Amino acid sequence: MTVAFTRRDALNEPLELAGIGIGPSNLSLACLLESVPEVRSRFFERRGSFDWHPGMMMPGVELQSSFLKDLVTPVLPTSRWSFVSYLVAHKRLYAFLNANYEAVPRQEFASYLAWVANGVDGLRYGTDIRDVEHRDDRFVLRFDNGQEQAKNLVIGTGSSPFVPDWAIPFLGPDCFHNSEAKSRLKDLRAARIVVVGGGQSGGEVVEALLGDASSMKELTWISRRHNFEPINDTPFSNQVFSPEYVQAYLKLSGEQKQAALKNSILTSDGLSISTIHSIYRRLYALRYLEPSTLNASLSPNRDVIQMERNGNAYRLIVRNHFDGGIEVLHADAVVLATGYRFRLPDALGSLSERISLDRNGYPTLNDDYTMQWTGPRTNRLFAQNAGRYSHGIADSQLSLMAWRSASIVNALLGRQHFDAEPDNAQLVWATEAASAMPHQLRAGYSDGMLSS
Repeated sequence: MTVAFTRRDALNEPLELAGIGIGPSNLSLACLLESVPEVRSRFFERRGSFDWHPGMMMPGVELQSSFLKDLVTPVLPTSRWSFVSYLVAHKRLYAFLNANYEAVPRQEFASYLAWVANGVDGLRYGTDIRDVEHRDDRFVLRFDNGQEQAKNLVIGTGSSPFVPDWAIPFLGPDCFHNSEAKSRLKDLRAARIVVVGGGQSGGEVVEALLGDASSMKELTWISRRHNFEPINDTPFSNQVFSPEYVQAYLKLSGEQKQAALKNSILTSDGLSISTIHSIYRRLYALRYLEPSTLNASLSPNRDVIQMERNGNAYRLIVRNHFDGGIEVLHADAVVLATGYRFRLPDALGSLSERISLDRNGYPTLNDDYTMQWTGPRTNRLFAQNAGRYSHGIADSQLSLMAWRSASIVNALLGRQHFDAEPDNAQLVWATEAASAMPHQLRAGYSDGMLSS
């Protein structure tokens, strides 16, 4: 979709907001900004069209969040860009409801996102931002055939595949990240395959491999975790995907945030129950019901120490943290389901020394999703999906996407255009001020000075 230049461009007036990257997060922001005409915005994407995780769209994969947590519904349910509006526009609302999905197919949600991306205003594809410079009171974005100016920026380039150092020298057709799984697996003719990573992505790769196990002799699935654990999708646990939890989390110290993030990890990074059942039942069938010579090994508590070439194959040195032992694995192919990491786009290279980073290498974010940098406060740098450590585990998920976009719009306007206040919480996270004990008493209690 191409946006025509207007008289404003000719007059060289800066945009209020320019977005780098068009993924779900910036797409959500673009949708909400349609209701705020006073904010002149434009979003840029280097790819020629919208495409959401194409390498992971394997048959049967599902969302791990509700379809109501779409681009707009939690803050603007009347928007024409809701998931329900998509179903109605495609004449399949009733069919969708009758399908009674326990979880929405990821392919369906990807089609919804593409439908929105083809309709919402202010998006420019095929525009690779090469460099961003801050000059006077604005940012200057340069691309191959021109430039754009904006008072504020929002980075929505998403996370990049993370490849451990031990695997980097071997990347290629038979050693690859799961983000390439759809295109790579179909041509993979390896007798011995090792999948590294025990989360949902690793489970989806294993499920796909087991679906056609005719050419495999050995399949080993490695996880650092104590077991191949399910996502904690219970009602109280899901409260971490709520605005009230984020607001409580923001008040924690750095160490407290780290502890809270660790304690809630399985609300986000666990395996879907349907994936677990599918893998277990397939292994059962291959072992007991079908003539198969596949040797499948599911190996939790393992950590790869080293990987090296062994002729045309690989040798992996693995530590077993369950009993401290060292194991050697041999593989003809290795699939890395090792997650993603946020990184600032290369276009911000000239600004990188002015942007503060935390100890995890993420930009240091204020509560309103602006990066801390040395430039003027009137020129803000917003970041989407960069607040896993500052704002909590929900920040890298779809669940609070619309609420975060609404918070960014409110920050731009300096007023509460969208109602971003938390709902009435079922759980009380923070110490309530009215019931908190006096400071002196609390200090005495912590020192063990009080007796019952």
